Amino acid sequence: MAPAPPTLRPRAEAEAARLPPLLARADRLARTVIAGEHGRRRAGAGDDFWQYRPVQPGDSRTMIDWRRSARSDAQFVRQREWQVAQSVMLWVDPAASMRFASDAALPDKADRARLLALAIALLLDRGGERVGLTGGALPPRRGAAQIARLTEALLAESAEEYASPDMRGLVPHGRALLVSDFMGDPAPVRAALTAAADRGVRGVLLQVLDPAEEAFPYRGRTIFESMGGALRHETLKAADLRPRYLERLAARKDELARLAAATGWTHGCHHTDTSAQSALLWLYRSIAEGGRA
Repeated sequence: MAPAPPTLRPRAEAEAARLPPLLARADRLARTVIAGEHGRRRAGAGDDFWQYRPVQPGDSRTMIDWRRSARSDAQFVRQREWQVAQSVMLWVDPAASMRFASDAALPDKADRARLLALAIALLLDRGGERVGLTGGALPPRRGAAQIARLTEALLAESAEEYASPDMRGLVPHGRALLVSDFMGDPAPVRAALTAAADRGVRGVLLQVLDPAEEAFPYRGRTIFESMGGALRHETLKAADLRPRYLERLAARKDELARLAAATGWTHGCHHTDTSAQSALLWLYRSIAEGGRA
């Protein structure tokens, strides 16, 4: 086999060197989540008893456990634990906008997004779920080999300023996780969630933002340039832009939350200066509950 071209070998070696650290970090993060909170611990079709819950509107009388109900003034339904492995598909935004970090002490958005996506994949895999990537290149599977393929695939980057969710390969009635800053055109996100809902797929939108993108701390003369270099704007009074920017950001977050609610999904926002552990625990619970907070 001919040796790799000189310009490609250093890049290939650098990419390969990133695999073990990312996987090790994700594994450490995953181990911080309580083992008993895995994604299959939910009501469903199975044989093992899970819990009793009070009767709710819509429950039929045949669902009531009369022996348990006789011990109190309330009526209870006996729930069994979900026994069927689910398929959870991941999409992590590879676009240039995700490579932003406002401070050298902070991870960029892409690094935090990959870390959380791989950590949730590890947790789901250990809980018996199948995990894959949208787009069709990595169908949902279990096992160490699948996790290794996920790790490698998550390191891919795009030259695009903003990316649109690729919803190919969704498993009907499965689950999905989309991780992005969602700062681009919202129309593709709307189309993606509508297509997912049509296939009975529910899931989570995790919006990852840098703290500077929330606070807009800029003053005086400032040059704003996109990470890909295609967009550039210079102003002498950056502070004057702050109210309008914050208004548009709030509107975008509200639009995502409303879109998620309308399609049976959940929207959450995570900042790169806050705990990855708390974000992972929230993600885990949200996916375990079927995409509803």
